[in-house]
Amino acid sequence: MIPELGQFALSLALIAALVQSVLPMLGAARGNSLWMRSAQASALAQFALIAVAFWALMRSYIVSDFTVLNVVNNSHSLKPLIYKIAGTWGNHEGSLLLWVFILAGFGAAVAFFGRNIPEALKARTLSVQAWISVGFISFMVFTSNPFTRVFPPPLDGNDLNPLLQDIGLAIHPPLLYVGYVGFSIVFSFAVAALIEGRVDPAWARWVRPWTLAAWTSLTAGIGLGSWWAYYELGWGGWWFWDPVENVSFMPWLLGTALLHSAIVTEKRDTFKSWTILLAILTFSLSLLGTFIVRSGLLTSVHAFAVDPERGIYILGLLFVSIGGSLALFAWRAPSMEGGGLFAPISREAGLLINNLLLATATATVLFGTLYPLFLEAITGDKISVGPPFFNAGFIPIMLPLLIVMGIGPFLSWKRADLRGVLSRLKVAFAIAVIAALVVWYLTTGGPVLAVIAMGIAIWLLVATAQEWITRVKLFQSGAWARIRRQPRASHGMTLAHIGVAVLVMGATGSSAWKEDIVAFASPGTKVEIAGFELTFEKIEPQQGPNYVAQVATLNVTRDGEFVTKLYPERRVYPVAGSSTTESAIRQTLAGDLYVSIAQPAAEGAQGKWTLRILYEPLVNFLWIGTVFLVLGGSLSLSDRRLRVGAPRKSKPAPVGATPAE
Repeated sequence: MIPELGQFALSLALIAALVQSVLPMLGAARGNSLWMRSAQASALAQFALIAVAFWALMRSYIVSDFTVLNVVNNSHSLKPLIYKIAGTWGNHEGSLLLWVFILAGFGAAVAFFGRNIPEALKARTLSVQAWISVGFISFMVFTSNPFTRVFPPPLDGNDLNPLLQDIGLAIHPPLLYVGYVGFSIVFSFAVAALIEGRVDPAWARWVRPWTLAAWTSLTAGIGLGSWWAYYELGWGGWWFWDPVENVSFMPWLLGTALLHSAIVTEKRDTFKSWTILLAILTFSLSLLGTFIVRSGLLTSVHAFAVDPERGIYILGLLFVSIGGSLALFAWRAPSMEGGGLFAPISREAGLLINNLLLATATATVLFGTLYPLFLEAITGDKISVGPPFFNAGFIPIMLPLLIVMGIGPFLSWKRADLRGVLSRLKVAFAIAVIAALVVWYLTTGGPVLAVIAMGIAIWLLVATAQEWITRVKLFQSGAWARIRRQPRASHGMTLAHIGVAVLVMGATGSSAWKEDIVAFASPGTKVEIAGFELTFEKIEPQQGPNYVAQVATLNVTRDGEFVTKLYPERRVYPVAGSSTTESAIRQTLAGDLYVSIAQPAAEGAQGKWTLRILYEPLVNFLWIGTVFLVLGGSLSLSDRRLRVGAPRKSKPAPVGATPAE
């Protein structure tokens, strides 16, 4: 009965979305307030109905209702509760339901919190948001029903993919989807503004908090996914330029450009067309990612390999959404541009360079991701575009961006004195050069690009800290009061820029100076790496709730002194008929000692295990940098959420006083 309730709620949500997609838009065109206000009621109703459907599917997983085909294919009665819950979105149908749940959630949030948004803009925005809902709810109802029954029901399920039975992957998809789908409401604001024919600083203020919310969540989702890949997959890497990794990274890059562009629109009433275009393209890349993951084009640990015919439906949605919005942009945007002028050396110019570099980096990643797919579709030839291409094309674009990030906050609006700014940054430049020389010495001369990257990361870190110290006058009396008076968004910017610098240091160190050893091991085998000596002591079986593991014990010493013991595992899941690697990691700020095991396939190695040992310098700087980015975004969001779009409350003027201009 509960699954039928969920299916009925989903059908009613489709009706609510249809009403929301038409009536408020007509009301805005005719000036009918009652029709425009219907957007709020229908948005809240749609969200409530989809919440019921999502609860119904989750309950089916929790109670192991094997009359539901989706539960049969992705769950098992012995699976721990947290992974039963995660199984709700660990498949095509369930993740699509999560997608529309978050989509409706953003619409409901605008309906509930957007009291200060003009009625016509709010109605059009919620109507456009409903257009997207209609497309995806109908896709789910007609082609991907999560509540399909199976009869007779099996005694037990087929289990969730073992790779997904991990706490990181339980949290990663919801965070990623809030980021992906969160950009939908920014897209809706942009299309509504194009229909209305007006973009102004107030529009940018209304858009910024939603952009920040999506960007912050997407940052956390990508970081968590990278961390999961690092410790779970057993290869010791944290990023492989996998196509499905790329389709989450591209919206993040353009979303970063959108954040900065919206600042210029808000502060200087310029970059209006550019901001609108970025809002459209950012969500378009999110839709492209949805198509790639669900079309059957790719086989990946992240992808849903489903019937390619479903991809045709999503391709149609892409054509309507992207093509329609870009056509509207081409028609309306030329009449919108205007605003203040600025000199070639100014904060506006710095942010423009920032946006152009981010857009170029996105185009590079997009080309490398889609080219193999187009080539295979046209010629049938299969090629792989991997890390060498992306590293060669992406890194040279990003390094200049880091330099600009260090200079930009020192520039003033409209016109700036570049010579004066560079003079103030002499100390940061000197520290960066010294740091690069120290790295060059410690790493015995290379790689050169890695040394340069470390120097630029130090430059950004010191320049960002110097800008904050100067802004709050840290070493003068009353500094704490000035820090508290500063807008939270300005502190958020500082944290985010520091996060980028720290992240670059981690990416550079763990990539350029990683040590890697693969050996066949049996009890008594000793391996040396990065000054550590690891002794393979034993391997023992261990029973898990729904798996059987072989757990190795390795003793780690350094210069004859005991350091720690590591316990890598190899797990076999009998029901799923697959296995996973559980790595063991000794984590320090200087670097990680990383160990994983696998049964050898080589002849003549019977009784031995394949032992992979890595030492990854500075790898934890990646996660620390990501935390700084998320904290920066969250701090900025807490500032904007309190005052976005709301008129400032001012104290009553004294009697007889002349109002200030």
